[in-house]
Amino acid sequence: MDIDVYGIANCDTVKKARAWLSAQGLDHRFHDYRKQGVDGVLLARWCDAVDWQVLLNRKGTTWRRLPESDKTDVDRSRAMELMMAHPSLIKRPVLVAGDAIEVGFSEDRYRALFA
Repeated sequence: MDIDVYGIANCDTVKKARAWLSAQGLDHRFHDYRKQGVDGVLLARWCDAVDWQVLLNRKGTTWRRLPESDKTDVDRSRAMELMMAHPSLIKRPVLVAGDAIEVGFSEDRYRALFA
């Protein structure tokens, strides 16, 4: 099974997820979406699978620094525009393993996914 991890390299949660995968002997590819950007088709697939409201990180510094006009009346389309323009607005990590998509890191959820 191909395993792709999307996130930001210096994010502690991403580091934990990648370390867990490595400790389990699970090879994975890493995509730093701050440096490499995010493909719109892929982002739409994530939004379809887990809901854009799960993906949009409204708790981080990037969200707080946005102009108020960008934070009002956010719908799926606007959220995707914002996440494309500011990839750090995407919760992390996003793990794609086959048809499964997980947002955030939970050892229990990862263990169940790879059991």
